Amino acid sequence: MLKPFRTPVCAAAALLAFTACSGSSSTGSSTPSRAPASAPSSAPATPTPGPSETPVTAATAVPSPVPAKPARTAAQLTKALLALSDLPAGFSLEKNGSGDNSDVTVSAKDSRCAKLVALTNADNPPGSKASAGQSYSGGAEGPFVDESIDAMGSPAAVRALQKSFKQAITACRTLTLKVAGAGSSPISVREVSAPRAGTDPVAVRFTATSGALEGFEVIMVTTGVDDVVVAVTVVNGLPDDVDGATSTAVEKAQRILAVTPSGT
Repeated sequence: MLKPFRTPVCAAAALLAFTACSGSSSTGSSTPSRAPASAPSSAPATPTPGPSETPVTAATAVPSPVPAKPARTAAQLTKALLALSDLPAGFSLEKNGSGDNSDVTVSAKDSRCAKLVALTNADNPPGSKASAGQSYSGGAEGPFVDESIDAMGSPAAVRALQKSFKQAITACRTLTLKVAGAGSSPISVREVSAPRAGTDPVAVRFTATSGALEGFEVIMVTTGVDDVVVAVTVVNGLPDDVDGATSTAVEKAQRILAVTPSGT
């Protein structure tokens, strides 16, 4: 989960998201099966072809396997993150958190929110193979932008995660956000229209409706880019900031990770 706590504390700029910003990574690999070099010895002898016939061999009878994609690494994902040159003038890089989010917690009494609570409190989405993240500030008043990229291993795993997240936010209406030293507030959860970027995009708005953090609002977008999930979180931004940051992040991920818009 991407949860760096923004200053000043009175603005309650704790960014809610479910992909990791600590840059932690793990990798896995798979080995494609090999085609047999020759036909089994028990197979009947192949008749001698006539002058116009083409001999049938194991090489022509068995198609070559499609090589598995190399596992993504945290270093590759980091290169695909937004750079200052990709953002409007006036932005600066923020120091990422250490990965310890104990000062920011999300909870809910409603059992229907259990999945969303688990996703938002997790350091990484379930199934993540490698992660990278970065935070950006547009000034003291924002907008504040965070980006995370998680390698899920396959496009199918990305679709499954996006479906799970969408189900989680549509099932839940209210969370409680607690920030150590700042207090807590009920947070409304509402799915909103997502930018048309990547595959299966999902967007959610979290709004503090009362309490110590009242007025705090954040928009988060998650979308697929082939076998990775790109998450963009914006605080104190306009709709154009959300659309622009998401589109730019997806386009860069497609370019650096060598995938087409269709994910091939």
